[in-house]
Amino acid sequence: MKICIDCDDAAVNLKKVLYDHLKSKGIDITDLDYSASKNGAMYPEIGFNLAKQIQAGNYDRGISICGTGLGMAMIANKVEGVYAGVCHDVFSAERLRKSNDAQVITMGERVIGPELAKTIIDAWLVSEFQGGGSTAKVEQMRELEKKSFHP
Repeated sequence: MKICIDCDDAAVNLKKVLYDHLKSKGIDITDLDYSASKNGAMYPEIGFNLAKQIQAGNYDRGISICGTGLGMAMIANKVEGVYAGVCHDVFSAERLRKSNDAQVITMGERVIGPELAKTIIDAWLVSEFQGGGSTAKVEQMRELEKKSFHP
């Protein structure tokens, strides 16, 4: 599984913690570091870049971090075929994958501590879409998405 990670200026510390944590576990993770290529980059373009990488199939999953995680989730969900959610607890992170088949998890450095963030990411990475009763809901979400992107 190939993972990418990125953040805005409000989440540099948490990005480093998660990147180092996943690297130490032997996980294939890439820091997109969009801000290094564009001075003054703001979270919308950073999150959009990460979501476009997922859409293009360059990575299987992405971790996007800002102050709250909210803005990053909002912009990632503007990219067709990419599904993202804010998670600050393990149960939500598992459900994000198991029930919603989302490829992007977002977090807020101002909301969550580093140890909990590592536990949440670990749970999210081992979770897979379970199908079952959620399949029809995810399929409906994808159909409604098509109406929005292709009216």
